[in-house]
Amino acid sequence: MLLAACVGACLLAPAAAASRAVTPRGELTPEERVTIDIFERAKRSVVHISTSERVREFWSRNVYSIPRGTGSGFMWDEDGDVITNYHVISDASEAKVRLSDGREYPAKLVGASEFHDLAVLRIAVPSNRPPPLPIGTSHDLRVGQRVYAIGNPFGLDWSLTTGIVSALDRSLSSEEGSRIEHLIQTDAAINPGNSGGPLLDSAGRLIGMNTAIYSPSGASAGIGFAVPVDTINRVVPALIAHGKYAEPSLAIETDDDVNEVLSERLGVDGVFVLQVEPGGPAAAAGLRGARLGRGGTIYPGDVIVSVNEKPVKSAADLEARLDDFNPGDRIRLGVLRDGKRIRVEATLAAGST
Repeated sequence: MLLAACVGACLLAPAAAASRAVTPRGELTPEERVTIDIFERAKRSVVHISTSERVREFWSRNVYSIPRGTGSGFMWDEDGDVITNYHVISDASEAKVRLSDGREYPAKLVGASEFHDLAVLRIAVPSNRPPPLPIGTSHDLRVGQRVYAIGNPFGLDWSLTTGIVSALDRSLSSEEGSRIEHLIQTDAAINPGNSGGPLLDSAGRLIGMNTAIYSPSGASAGIGFAVPVDTINRVVPALIAHGKYAEPSLAIETDDDVNEVLSERLGVDGVFVLQVEPGGPAAAAGLRGARLGRGGTIYPGDVIVSVNEKPVKSAADLEARLDDFNPGDRIRLGVLRDGKRIRVEATLAAGST
């Protein structure tokens, strides 16, 4: 009786609802096709970087490696050179590079420039090497143009975000106290792990390297920064060839703290030359340093107020302006001497960085 009732109830149960008909999607929009194409073409050139640090166990004295951090990078050339941020590999004793197809290789440090937050690693890929990214330009970027960032945020490998160029020629202070200049600002989402990844334009060309974010929470707040490709394309060849970058120099001594005091006291905006190195470019150009008078009185020397007609107000400004050139380039300096504005030409030398 109970079985018959169950069978009857089951027969009366409603049938499962049928799936709804699928609406055809239609064609992708032109903008979607561009975005997909850029990602597909660039993905193989982007890499995941993991670093570790060697530590010695106190009691046993055994040495072992512990994970230190992760970041992104991209292929620069056919020789296996990988470009990333200096801060991604700084203080690490080992680094490994993982390609988009899952292959992983130990990396060797070729060279680095902390001032530009750039580093070059090299991996030996026996076959099917990822292609280098096509190189673009950054001096002609416009605020508002579209950009595409690829990287490994929070360990989420090969992620794509899009946005626009929000501003140009930004500066940012690093944790070590140095200042990175000429940065590209973008609202493309950049998070921890994106550092070292490429920033691309709508043609899929490299225009910058994602390097930092401004965020009180540590996550993307719509303000990210990238090292411009013009800087990368100037510095990286020197790192590959020599292991370091010799910055263009006037061979003068300046100090931002002293500069600030003298600027405020004398009401002059510019860079006070404290000392001129004998035999250097500044000495050859006739620049004069500060001098010490009777009773310990300091008499200011020349004040550099511009480089190729672009104003400078601090030693950091001057360093950034000079970094636009190469050793051997001839530049025009606007100089304030004894209250009069003069122009001086100087040929830059290679510094010691």
